[in-house]
Amino acid sequence: MKKSTKRIGLVVLVLIIVFVGKYVYDMNINHNFETITEGKVYKSGVIPPNEIESYVKKHKIKSIVDLRFPGTADLVNNPEIPQELIAEKEAIAKIKGVNYFNNGSDQVPKPENLKTFFKIMDNPANYPVLIHCYHGVGRAEMYSAIYRIEYENWTNEQARQGVRTLVKYSSFDDGKPKGEFLKAYKSRKQVAAEQ
Repeated sequence: MKKSTKRIGLVVLVLIIVFVGKYVYDMNINHNFETITEGKVYKSGVIPPNEIESYVKKHKIKSIVDLRFPGTADLVNNPEIPQELIAEKEAIAKIKGVNYFNNGSDQVPKPENLKTFFKIMDNPANYPVLIHCYHGVGRAEMYSAIYRIEYENWTNEQARQGVRTLVKYSSFDDGKPKGEFLKAYKSRKQVAAEQ
């Protein structure tokens, strides 16, 4: 084997190790925590009850919006166990000055979920807000995109592209329910202007 081929192989191996390490860190250690808008909105997957307070203090979070709901039959992708939701709610109740909102949602929001979400997000006293679902890569990203459209005037396409590094082949891609929902989504401003 030539030296250049060995170097290329080594570079590829190092890149794979870096990407796998980042994925493991993001998903299992940092709970997919991301800043949507610094000092205002964050999103994540489930943060264990004994770790929530450290995230709250570090980012001065005043409200947590939990998009999970108990009773899903999806034990692989979203094993939403009622005891886990209760444990989170109890852990948050012990943190002074932090609100807990459960807005159990499907992957594509229903009108009643959006109404609840807007009620929370319209209240300046609730900020900074942490939005989370089970993994932090589906519903939390969907609601983060809606936040950006509604409150930061992002276009639908900017918000859809902003949910993932690679939208292609993801659940936010063209033709997928989440991707199509965001492409067709009309902000409250748009709806009001059309009336």
